[in-house]
Amino acid sequence: MAEDMTGAPDEQGSQWYDGEAGPLVRPYAMTGGRTEAGPTGVRFDLISLVTLDTDVPGVDDDTALGPEHRALVDLCRTETQSVAELAAGADLPVGVVRVLLGDLLELGRVTVSRPVPPAHLPDERILREVIEGLRAL
Repeated sequence: MAEDMTGAPDEQGSQWYDGEAGPLVRPYAMTGGRTEAGPTGVRFDLISLVTLDTDVPGVDDDTALGPEHRALVDLCRTETQSVAELAAGADLPVGVVRVLLGDLLELGRVTVSRPVPPAHLPDERILREVIEGLRAL
């Protein structure tokens, strides 16, 4: 494949083609230009856990979803995944995954559980006392 002096490939005659990666799609094209997860009010932390909601009728009907949405659904189909794992598994930027998950959440396809804030975790002293009590049994 020939390249011009700037290093850009001239195959396919387009800036949207990369010789090694193939056709390129910009992230804003996958999300329709959106950068927020939508009106759901859910904040998708990297460690938020996403589960496919199998109780929703028509959950296996993916014809209305885009290919990126379907990829996320397929990743969640086998097991609960974190947002970071989904981004890595789908090979998409985290920002794009958050927007797509917002769509899936609005459609009722997935459920999201947020991690427990550190302030709500038990104190280390209490855990040590529990361990000592169990050992005493």
